[in-house]
Amino acid sequence: MAHSPAISLHEGRGVYRALVRRKQLVLLALSVVLVLSVIADLGLGPARYTMREVVLALVGSPGISQQISVVIWDIRMPVALMAVVVGAALSAAGAQMQTILNNPLASPFTLGISAAASFGASIALVFGVGLLPWAIDYVVSINALAMAMAAALFIHFMSQKRGVTVETIVLLGITLVFTFNALLALVQYLASEQALAAVVFWTMGSLTRATWPKLTITTVVLALSLPLFIRRAWALTALRLGEDKAASFGVNVRWLRLETMMIISLLAAVPVAFVGTIGFIGLVGPHIARMLVGEDQRYFLPASVLSGAAILSLTSVISKTIVPGTIFPIGIITALVGVPFLFSLIMTTRRRAW
Repeated sequence: MAHSPAISLHEGRGVYRALVRRKQLVLLALSVVLVLSVIADLGLGPARYTMREVVLALVGSPGISQQISVVIWDIRMPVALMAVVVGAALSAAGAQMQTILNNPLASPFTLGISAAASFGASIALVFGVGLLPWAIDYVVSINALAMAMAAALFIHFMSQKRGVTVETIVLLGITLVFTFNALLALVQYLASEQALAAVVFWTMGSLTRATWPKLTITTVVLALSLPLFIRRAWALTALRLGEDKAASFGVNVRWLRLETMMIISLLAAVPVAFVGTIGFIGLVGPHIARMLVGEDQRYFLPASVLSGAAILSLTSVISKTIVPGTIFPIGIITALVGVPFLFSLIMTTRRRAW
């Protein structure tokens, strides 16, 4: 009997190690899926290449033709990597938005950030009005970024008001979605035929407008944001236990929310500003990660990043295979996949409430 506590402790450590190994294997499996998806994405297009040809082109093998290398590196690589980075950024933003608001339905798309970005971009596309007139080459992206960040900060400051509940924040987000969609419809009504076509195409979301400079900016934003989230991993995990419990652990909940929302607004706005409205990645990715590894931010955050990146990369592959030779706007596909998921999530939440 004297040894039972030690045995129990030993068994507990064994269970914990097994749990950690399982989560690490999940992250490894997601990484493998992502790599295979990127290779498939690079091989698909008007001219299709085998996995062997893609790999040889990537490693710079002299046995591969110059034409294949140019197509893969100069034409398809920015698009394939943009899918990875945008998916990772939107999923990370959605994961932390759900964490700080304690709301499973929170995401840049459902809380109006994407709709705000679409409205900002439409102003530039239709009227040529830029918030920074000297940055004419990026006027659409800058307008979208500014409006998206304004919407995110508005949500945050409203959430800090006394008596505001999680349900109120969701309703506020829905209000923003309808408001910006109405403003977008007004802009479309006033637009010329050519400008209208540009706005509609932009709001569908497309990776084909990806360039190396845009990819670099998005990657830098993601690379700077993730370490900040990792540094706050313990506090963010504690916040999922409730505000009072997190505060009892010494977490400054108000400051943590402000800091996280600032990062989220940038992380969600930059990708949307460059590739248009891509919905539901910030909602679906975190929920897949949560089902696989739980709420521990040490594993939840990287799993969310990998899930979002893999989902959007696979979506890019699907967009090229629906009709051979035609690339469908990726925002349409993510919406078609995300709507059934959102419906099932709402019904699950409703059953738990009952």
